Amino acid sequence: MDTMRAARLHVPSRTLTVEDVPKPDPGPGQVRVKVEAAGVCLSDVHLIDGTLSPLYLDGETVTLGHEVAGTVDAVGEGVGGWQPGARVVLQAGESRNGTTYTRGVDYDGGWAEYALATATTLVPLPDTIPFDQASIIPDAVSTPWAAITGTGDVRPGEAVGVWGVGGLGAHGVQLLRAIGAYPVVAVDPAPAARERALAFGADAALDATDPELRAKVLALTGGTGLAAAFDFAGVPAVREQALTVLGPKGRLVLVGLTAHPLTVADGTLFSYLQQQIRGHYGSDEHHVPQLVALTGGGRLDFSRSVSGVLPLEQAAEAVRRTETKEGDPVRLVLRP
Repeated sequence: MDTMRAARLHVPSRTLTVEDVPKPDPGPGQVRVKVEAAGVCLSDVHLIDGTLSPLYLDGETVTLGHEVAGTVDAVGEGVGGWQPGARVVLQAGESRNGTTYTRGVDYDGGWAEYALATATTLVPLPDTIPFDQASIIPDAVSTPWAAITGTGDVRPGEAVGVWGVGGLGAHGVQLLRAIGAYPVVAVDPAPAARERALAFGADAALDATDPELRAKVLALTGGTGLAAAFDFAGVPAVREQALTVLGPKGRLVLVGLTAHPLTVADGTLFSYLQQQIRGHYGSDEHHVPQLVALTGGGRLDFSRSVSGVLPLEQAAEAVRRTETKEGDPVRLVLRP
């Protein structure tokens, strides 16, 4: 039996090990992909530390990795249109009977030499996009893209705020600038994150601990406040702060995840200004092809987004760096 290396999480014990496992064979409607790059996400950290748990996993162990790019290696019965060697990026999940299953959470992902994928979850990848940059599109880029263009419904010329300039927030800044939002105001307590925000295209980068933050946001927006605010941090204090600088009919979009309650300090004012709070999660299947096309066409550039590439055997080290923010990474990528 052929084997391959894979980074496997034993969910009950939250133990991550890189081990030999059987090389999977594609079944009907499936494609086996030779993994060239796989992103390391904070969600992976939370799966390992127990903050998140798979909802639909069959068994106790799963290969992590929901950000995956590679080449077609073999196709299963009934699969047409894909040939070995074709460059692809994989959707981060799929719908099964109306339920969303996440790759690398509910079924085996791409922290491995090979990964199985339903053929409909493959997106063609142009030769002009490197695998490491392509791998992060299905979450680190598509999640903020969906939040901005879908849930947040941001229009050109609207004033927007981004709280938390990590892997998602940095791309949020870049994408908001790309669609013509103005001004794009980034908020983060970390100086390095604020510098990153400016490098990624923010018009201003403010310290979340600044007592003059509200006055500064109002000054930047001509006194009207923000049309939309995005919480990429998942922190209750961030959400409460963002609500204080929303303008009339402003939208607060919750992208970062937290189990803590959200407090609206002045419910009367919130209603009078007709403001809204909108929950957001992930992206839809059309967002990844959109972003691949925009990147391939030169409208987007993610060369600054990959902070380091580590071999698969160092998966635990990549997780540690992501968790501790050592080196202030935007995204780390594993390469089998």
